[in-house]
Amino acid sequence: MDPIIHIENVHKVFSSVGVHALQGVNLDINSGEVVVIIGPSGSGKSTLLRCINRLEEYDRGLIVVDGIPLNSAKNINAVRTEVGMVFQQFNLFPHLTVLDNLLLAQKVVRKRNHNEAFKIARDLLDKVGISSKENSYPIQLSGGQQQRVAIARALAMNPKIMLFDEPTSALDPEMIQEVLDVMLNLAKEGMTMVVVSHEMGFARAAANRAILMDNGQIVEEAPPDVLFSNPSQERTKAFLSKVLH
Repeated sequence: MDPIIHIENVHKVFSSVGVHALQGVNLDINSGEVVVIIGPSGSGKSTLLRCINRLEEYDRGLIVVDGIPLNSAKNINAVRTEVGMVFQQFNLFPHLTVLDNLLLAQKVVRKRNHNEAFKIARDLLDKVGISSKENSYPIQLSGGQQQRVAIARALAMNPKIMLFDEPTSALDPEMIQEVLDVMLNLAKEGMTMVVVSHEMGFARAAANRAILMDNGQIVEEAPPDVLFSNPSQERTKAFLSKVLH
């Protein structure tokens, strides 16, 4: 089976600041796999994630998502309908209720009628544990609740792949687990997930592979238990010594 995400020799340079953010990255991710990417700030993790759905344009190399190469505007739009993304900031529409946040893209992009979109939205709010908040506005919710709405909104588009860019880093500590629990359930259901995160516990519980990035390159990749307990690279050992307690 071909990988659902194929990344081949991808480079990205932010020339305005003289940063070579991605330096020949190669990575294949299979359908149903959960991959957690760790590494220090500025290592290229988020840039790689944003290149997968072309929020960031890469300079050279090849990215193929679900058999579609990211090489034309038409293809980019096709890929974006298959890929959900959850950001560090929740990016909810503040003037819309929770329910309307979930309805909007379903109607506009997926062209669903109101009844179908409404049922999907309600089912997903139930799935992420905040069905009682459907008529609330984002400002009335905690950070953890807002992030669960953001996950539900992404899932409403029936994506084949979910990308998470440090989804818990803006949350208070007691809210982190409620978001990770939702992500853990998604992983158990077989959703293909690429997660940039510092949550090592989540990586251990949910990931098939953990990847350490540094200086725009993949330093090491292995099952999380192996990477965290017996890394082969000195750079990995040095990073983990600072983040694992």
